[in-house]
Amino acid sequence: MARVSVEYKDHIAHVTLTRGDKMNALDEAMIKALLAAGQEVAASDARAVVFSGEGKSFCAGLDMASFAKMAHMDPTEWLMTRSHEDANEMQELALIWRRIPVPVICAIQGAAYGGGLQIALGADIRIAHPEAKLAVMEMKWGIIPDMGGMVLLPKLVRSDVLRLLTYTARPIGAAQAAEWGLVTKLSDDPQTEALALAENIASQSPSAIRAAKRLIDFAETNPRADVLLAESSEQVDLIGKPDQMEVVMAQMQGRKPEFK
Repeated sequence: MARVSVEYKDHIAHVTLTRGDKMNALDEAMIKALLAAGQEVAASDARAVVFSGEGKSFCAGLDMASFAKMAHMDPTEWLMTRSHEDANEMQELALIWRRIPVPVICAIQGAAYGGGLQIALGADIRIAHPEAKLAVMEMKWGIIPDMGGMVLLPKLVRSDVLRLLTYTARPIGAAQAAEWGLVTKLSDDPQTEALALAENIASQSPSAIRAAKRLIDFAETNPRADVLLAESSEQVDLIGKPDQMEVVMAQMQGRKPEFK
């Protein structure tokens, strides 16, 4: 059975976890399907992505069968192999959404636990239902977050919050998650709000949106002088080009821009 669906409409890629009867828990088939979906979308001409899960929960993390399988695997071979640039396969589940060149908006309902939370953190923006629950759950199983969480979490939350979430594995409500920075905003209908935001982004200059995501990612991890140079370089590649000229003409003519 398919674990992930990918559909395109109006320049928006809809990536949906389709294991709703199991709270979209991650098994080997889901892991492979998620990586394939991310790679497909990255190579597409989509201008934005809506990432969501069917059913009552976004993703409850690794399923029990996967934990059982871990006991029979060589963790060194499995986790130390850099199979996706600087990441292993499990880390790429979250980081691939950052590698996708356009904004990813994640809609969260129900549980986003452990690996499910780390995958959501890979999105640019997270919109959660007020009753959603989030947890850095790994300590419950005697392990640590290792799916890109320690790349993503320190950029979102204070050190003491990160330590509290990691040491205790306790779920927190969406309102607390928003206050601490794990969630961008709350919505009674996160799927609809995520789509509306994606439609707004998809209406902007495609080249400028892609440049903005590249620049933000670069700015988060590089020195001041390099970031200033990157700003200038990205801008040079935009000014006077077809997308930018279409934006200017549309503004002057009071219409929506149309991009090729």
